[in-house]
Amino acid sequence: MWVVKISGSLNRDALLPLWLELMAQLGGGRVTIVCGGGSFAEEARLAHAHWRFDHNLPAHNMAVLAMAQAAYLALGLEPRLRLAVSEASVRQILRAGHTALWLPLELLRDRPDAETSGSVTSDSIALDLAGRLNAEHLVLVKSGAMDPTATVSELSGVGVLHRSFESVARRVGFPIDVVHSDDLPRMRALLHGDTKPITAA
Repeated sequence: MWVVKISGSLNRDALLPLWLELMAQLGGGRVTIVCGGGSFAEEARLAHAHWRFDHNLPAHNMAVLAMAQAAYLALGLEPRLRLAVSEASVRQILRAGHTALWLPLELLRDRPDAETSGSVTSDSIALDLAGRLNAEHLVLVKSGAMDPTATVSELSGVGVLHRSFESVARRVGFPIDVVHSDDLPRMRALLHGDTKPITAA
């Protein structure tokens, strides 16, 4: 089973429907998509900055809802995907031969905890989900400039990935690939097993 995190920066990109189509075509039975919040999350950040909430809990819940909005956007663009609201529903969807689309509402909190810290990102949420699902592979789809041969450590060093992501990624037992959004052929090759992944390092 694979987890594929699609950056929220693609939410207004013409490539997004192509990525979702690829996941629906080749990901049935093995891929779970996690969507970044993108412009939905940016609006939440602006509101937090403007009103200066005295704790992170509301901002965390707003960010989770931003990811949920992005998931519904993905579903609107690719109706063959199936919304999954829990680990059990992910497994059920995959067993039925479909591609799962993570709706992270279980991450909403009514009191602060470790998950509501400012260091939790949509990438780290995808990494955590991959761990809980015993995934074989995590792929992060990014749109910013980056070296396609760089390791997770190197990408963290230049700001493509958050430092908190790198520290957790070092401890996981599955490979992690970071793929540029322009490189659909690489993703297709990965799903066909044609190339070697970059392991978390």
